[in-house]
Amino acid sequence: MTEKTERIDETQIPLKRVLGLFTAILLVAGNMIGTGVFKKIVPMAATGLNEQYILLAWIVAGCITIFGAFSIAGLAQLTTASGGAYEYLRICYGNFIAYLLGWTIFVIVGSGSIAAVGFIFSQSVNSLVTIPDPLHQWSDLAVAHDIYPFAYSGVKIFSVITIALLTWTNFRGVRKSTIMNNIITSAKILGILFLILGGLISINPSFHQSPANIHIQNIQGVSFISIFFGAMLSAFWAYDGFVNAAAVTGEIKNPKRNLPIAIITGVGFVMVLYVLVNYSFMKLVPLNQLAALGENKIAATEIARIILGSKGSIFISLLIMVSTFGTLNVLILVYSRLYYRMAQENVFFASAAKVHPVYRTPHYALLYSMIWSCILVISGTYDILTNISVFNAFAFYTLLAFGLIKAKRKKILTGKIPGYPVAPILFILLTLVFLVNTLITNPKQSITGIVLTLIGIPFYYLFRNRNSKIKPVEF
Repeated sequence: MTEKTERIDETQIPLKRVLGLFTAILLVAGNMIGTGVFKKIVPMAATGLNEQYILLAWIVAGCITIFGAFSIAGLAQLTTASGGAYEYLRICYGNFIAYLLGWTIFVIVGSGSIAAVGFIFSQSVNSLVTIPDPLHQWSDLAVAHDIYPFAYSGVKIFSVITIALLTWTNFRGVRKSTIMNNIITSAKILGILFLILGGLISINPSFHQSPANIHIQNIQGVSFISIFFGAMLSAFWAYDGFVNAAAVTGEIKNPKRNLPIAIITGVGFVMVLYVLVNYSFMKLVPLNQLAALGENKIAATEIARIILGSKGSIFISLLIMVSTFGTLNVLILVYSRLYYRMAQENVFFASAAKVHPVYRTPHYALLYSMIWSCILVISGTYDILTNISVFNAFAFYTLLAFGLIKAKRKKILTGKIPGYPVAPILFILLTLVFLVNTLITNPKQSITGIVLTLIGIPFYYLFRNRNSKIKPVEF
């Protein structure tokens, strides 16, 4: 039996289509709902905007995200192969542009997100049960001045173990991973609904006006626009991830029908949840008090304390623990499929194109993702990487919307696309404004993100020259 297995060409084994519409919707929602919804109201309150403008920032950012969701839903009709945004860019612009996205996700965005969410999950566990710090005596030891590999060693070790265990779960089959996601995402949604209902029931009318509400009167013109976009940036962090579920297209049943429905439904549902829960937060606690919490504080903890008393902080810690654990599982699942598709197109490690003959999962792609993410956990550089990657991410999102228009004009896509052409055009215009504002207000981070993406160009030619072409599996 072993001898027979060894003769199988694992690069020609297809992924297994086992995911239905409901699971796909929960994949979209589960990837979006992380920690942002619980804490981003704090930096937004600190901007000095009033309640109406903060809600407007959530709504506008949500509408832009929905326009993007319609664009991705249209692009989802291009192919039934895995890879998501990478595959759409490859079809619309060719291998090189698609590779730059894939490189950015592997080196910066994807692995950095896995590392960051894994670390936040371990911190939430540590807030309930203290995790020993075995290497604390070396915590001040720095590498290259800014990297402290031994700081928070216990939390980092726990993060690495968690990432490894979830990678193993994903290796054992996509169905096991998505069943876990369905359960965890349902729990996250119930927790947020509890915060919404509890907050609305406990509304105190004396909180209608606060010093922070008045501050907006002094903010006008260019200054207001800059502050409003800053608030939207916080909201975008919470909305991010709506593109990722498309990476598992090769494992979704009837993807040209189910994936567009899943993306639009998932994003719309999450937007409603976010707007309602932030409305509840601001009606329960004055904006000046929320702003005074500081960026490292979690607003939802204060809300839960008001609703539940001393048990509130435990409730939120458990909710964040569940939320980050579920998000981490989805990130490990979806990003590995993108690397798998890159390898099929000869622009990643060739072995990442292999599919396990028993579990039908891209086991080498999962392994590479795990290794680099764990290195980032230990280095502690993931927050820096994810912070500077916002500009890159929205630049590629804009290219995707342009790609939809290009595909329609060249008649690569011929069917009816919901929201076309209004959704992609509005998405392009609004994201371009956002990109210009980000480049002006955060030039160092934006340019650093561009440089990190361009560093991948030599590796593109290295992969192309060293790897033998692997024929993609026909779907």
